[in-house]
Amino acid sequence: MSSGGPSQPSPYTPPPAPQPQLPHHDVAPQPPALQPPAPHQYSAQQYAQSSYAPAQFTQQPGYASVLAQPTPYSPPAPVAPSPAEGLPALPAGRRGGRIALYGLFGFLGLLMLALIAYFGLFLGPLASVIGLVLALVPLAVVFFVVRMIDRWEPEPRTLVFFAVAWGAIAAIGLTLLVDLGLTLAVGPRGEVAGAVVQAPIVEEFWKGVGVFLIFLIARRSFDGPVDGVVYGALVGAGFAFTENIQYFAISLIEGGGEQLTVTFIMRAVMSPFAHAMFTSLTGLAIGLAARRHASAGSALGFGLLGMLGAMVLHGLWNGSSFADFFLLYFILQVPLFIGFILGIVALRREEARLTRARLGDYAAAGWFTPEEITMLATPAGRKGALTWASQLRGDRRPLMREFIKDSTALAAVRQRAITGRDPMAATDEQALLVRTRATRAALLAY
Repeated sequence: MSSGGPSQPSPYTPPPAPQPQLPHHDVAPQPPALQPPAPHQYSAQQYAQSSYAPAQFTQQPGYASVLAQPTPYSPPAPVAPSPAEGLPALPAGRRGGRIALYGLFGFLGLLMLALIAYFGLFLGPLASVIGLVLALVPLAVVFFVVRMIDRWEPEPRTLVFFAVAWGAIAAIGLTLLVDLGLTLAVGPRGEVAGAVVQAPIVEEFWKGVGVFLIFLIARRSFDGPVDGVVYGALVGAGFAFTENIQYFAISLIEGGGEQLTVTFIMRAVMSPFAHAMFTSLTGLAIGLAARRHASAGSALGFGLLGMLGAMVLHGLWNGSSFADFFLLYFILQVPLFIGFILGIVALRREEARLTRARLGDYAAAGWFTPEEITMLATPAGRKGALTWASQLRGDRRPLMREFIKDSTALAAVRQRAITGRDPMAATDEQALLVRTRATRAALLAY
């Protein structure tokens, strides 16, 4: 309805509905014109199956599998890139050190055969095997803890194996030879004198010799006090392993299962770290000398001081078995063990501080960013870096571990270069810098 004036057109007018057209009654409807039928279209498959098609057109090519059949479009394969430069290997150590290490392994092999004959002859095969199986328990516990200490800058596996082998074979075998020689020379000693005086002196001496040998043949892997503690503890763990075989076997022979259980609790449960803790003092002293760029003679002097402390602790421990063992255990041995743990924590923090300081030198030269230094030189940063790497395509945690390992080794090389005690530090430095850059590029690649 309009309110006046001309009506305005609406913005949108729908199209008119179609009207049906009625036929006129006076015009007859015309039939539609006839169209020629469309030719029938056959598919390629129907044509191939027709009995009228020539044979040469019906044969289908054979393919090894469905995936091998051609597709309408096959994209070309990408062009292979030129071979990338491989990561440079770190220079090998001194040839003399490697030859000495191989010679020592040969000596250990011969001595091991003698020890096997000794245990089989004097203790019997069955008791020796039972003692060996039980001795593996405290060895595994100590080894796990020592490797946790060594996680910051892991030591070479060859040296780790040598340290354990020296304690388990050489230190034990040479101690038995000394004991036999003293028995032939001066006759039997008293039980107290043998346990409190002779055993600590002889055992800690031969264990300390093993730590000092590692310092001499692998000085590039003996960087500081943490390394010394690790090598000393591993030598002590190896010694305790073989000694436990002997004690467990003797307890089984003399007192059966009941006495064996008591011995296992005393040695494997209450004091699995005793020998590792004693010998770690010797390693700590030699490690302090290594950190100060000490000569072999100076390291020997430091080692003798540490060995003296190890002998005193060992003597106190053995002497507690002739007094009130449990009283001395809780008022002397437990506090010493707690102090040992606190000392390890302090050494680890110092190691992390030194790593951060040395990598900071490279950050100032543009090799690393400040954020990377925090990531590489702090426990929290390393944990976060591994978590981040696990979320990348393909789980790149192995690459991140290599990046952390090489960066930590680079910091140690820098420290050796500053002290001037490694003539190969410059070569190691160049190789590690190339490796860290290549690993970083692989981490960030898409």
